[in-house]
Formats: sequence, C-alpha cells, structure tokens
Amino acid sequence: MAAQKGKDLLLKISDGAGAFVTVAGLRTRRIALNADTVDVTDAESAGRWRELLGGAGVRRASVSGTGVFKDQASDLLLRQVFFDGLLRDWQIVIPGFGVLAGPFQISNLDYRGEHAAEVTFDLSLDSAGAVTFTAI
Repeated sequence: MAAQKGKDLLLKISDGAGAFVTVAGLRTRRIALNADTVDVTDAESAGRWRELLGGAGVRRASVSGTGVFKDQASDLLLRQVFFDGLLRDWQIVIPGFGVLAGPFQISNLDYRGEHAAEVTFDLSLDSAGAVTFTAI
C-alpha cells in the first residue's frame, strides 16, 4: 500500500434510514484492532514457554478522532446517537486499503473551544458486534 494522506480517512455513520453520512472534518484519527489472548500454558508446556489458544480471545475495534463538525445536521446526529445510547452501523473508509464496517457505540464525546478558535470535539467509538473488512 502506498502512503496515504491522513485527511482522506473518512468516518461515516448510518442515518438510520440506510444511508451513510460523513460525520465531520476529523483532524486526527486512530483505529485500533485488538484481540485478547487465552493463556493455556501448563506444567508440561515445552520449555515452559507460554502457549496460547488460537481463535479463542475476544476481538474488538476502537476508533477515535478529533475534529470540527461539518454542519449542524452531523452535530445533531452524533449528539442524539450518544444521548440515546444507540448502536449504529459505521464505516471507516481507509483510502487505498479498505473499509471497516460494523456496529459501534459512541463511548466518548467531548466538546471544547478556545477563545479565538472554532469549537472542536473528541469522539471515541467501541465496536458492539462483528466488524468486517472489505478491501478497496
């Protein structure tokens, strides 16, 4: 994969009617894919090296970003999804690589503003079901 511009990574949320809406202008973004391990080491493990049980751990994805809302509609949608505690389908589009898609919950939504600057927000999403990857 060739180097990509960070600004091209898109975060989209389902509007509840089947369409996906680009959330906002994200200035920083982070995607983390994690899998817990299940340790099955015992007294008879070869050389006392740790042994893991393949495919047994819980997998999860988290996405976070900082940005500026592109309009009042995207601000309203995110705020409503957060306050209602809804799980929504999201798409994380990574140009030249693929799309991560699945249900996520907004686990953190912070607003901040400086005296001589725009209002910004911090957003964190945690996966709430199976996440798929589709190569572009």
